[in-house]
Amino acid sequence: MLDFDKLTPKQIVEELDKYIIGQDKAKRTVAMALRNRVRRKMLPESLREEVIPKNIIMIGSTGVGKTEIARRLSKLSGAPFVKVEATKYTEVGYVGRDVESIIRDLMSVAVNMVKTEMRSTVMEDAKVRVEEQLLDLLLPHTVHQNQPKQEGEDVKLLPPEEPIREKFRNKLRNGELEEHQVEIDVTRPGFQPMEIFAGTGLEDMGINFGSITGVMGGKKKKRRTTVKHAREILLEEEIDKLIDSDKVAEIAKTRTQEMGIVFIDEIDKVAGRQNTSGADVSREGVQRDILPIVEGCKVNTKYGMVDTTHILFIAAGAFHMSKPSDLIPELQGRFPLRVELEPLQAAEFEKILTQPQNALIKQYKALMETEDVKLEFTDDAVKRIAYIAQELNAGSENIGARRLHTIMELLLEEVSFAAPELKGQTITVTPQYVDERLHGVLGDQDLARYIL
Repeated sequence: MLDFDKLTPKQIVEELDKYIIGQDKAKRTVAMALRNRVRRKMLPESLREEVIPKNIIMIGSTGVGKTEIARRLSKLSGAPFVKVEATKYTEVGYVGRDVESIIRDLMSVAVNMVKTEMRSTVMEDAKVRVEEQLLDLLLPHTVHQNQPKQEGEDVKLLPPEEPIREKFRNKLRNGELEEHQVEIDVTRPGFQPMEIFAGTGLEDMGINFGSITGVMGGKKKKRRTTVKHAREILLEEEIDKLIDSDKVAEIAKTRTQEMGIVFIDEIDKVAGRQNTSGADVSREGVQRDILPIVEGCKVNTKYGMVDTTHILFIAAGAFHMSKPSDLIPELQGRFPLRVELEPLQAAEFEKILTQPQNALIKQYKALMETEDVKLEFTDDAVKRIAYIAQELNAGSENIGARRLHTIMELLLEEVSFAAPELKGQTITVTPQYVDERLHGVLGDQDLARYIL
């Protein structure tokens, strides 16, 4: 795994190049923003607190790579990341999600990340404990001495005077008892205190009316199931017991505050225009509610207070009907870096189809190989697909690289449907094949507008 702290801006761009075609200016901007976070950690503490992230606004049409750049950055850095749409939030006092839920979501992501990492450290201990529990269920009347008496106590070796238990242990480890039925106690979700925030909907609290009785539960319920399924249930319970929840919350909070990334999409949709009223007033209200968390404030979460001062915010929008200067001046000032992403042309589409590690053609080839069908694309066929994508974007709504997904699905629809009957065959996609498959739609621009 890459050591992110040692990556230079140039190396960060090279990593992004593996998945994203073009947009060099945007890549350089975000690479420097992330490198500055590493530099900040090396500063004296007194100066470190004064250095705040340089938030970024990405300007560009849909499908040009804005979200993908931000998502790949978070994976590369191992940072907690959330993508939100500005239009889903409402001004305080209106029905809808409040902007502070963005930070609560980010903190939840960080907690899950830390828990996943800690699983590996407690997995072996949890497996030993689960094995003993399964043996207790299989042999309820036997006596054994190797069950830990207290949490954290080392497990002792089995004494030789337990031949029956040892025999069942070997069967268990060899998978001979996987379908054997056992009865286990399953814990129903117990009552937990819930945060109530002004403007917070039920989706923010993670409950719905259908599950309200389950939330108020907390009792054990007997359930008969196979050893295989029982092992999965018991393993999760033991892992939860062994993981220190306080430590998880502490680490997650630090990561959220120091390395968290929030991607706010469709920021242009809440940009107000001058001399407007009605809905535009509400949009301006959303901007004013977003402002404090971008400026730096403390947000209450169920894991404690989270300071947003050093979280990196990346906003994005097409800005077809508005411009960044339509945002309120205070919010503009909190996004000092602005980068405009270039529209994609046929040359970029051709590279997107073939070069990235997750290139579309590579994906379709791999999918067909699962059916023992070999898929080949000639160079001219790739060029033809890229040209068609460019023309369709120019003639109707420009949806960027997303156009390729629709084209490829329609192009390979017949092959995909008949793949089980084509086992062992090689299908070669040529320019002629492309034109034949797409001719009907391309010939009718009105139809293309709805299908492609």
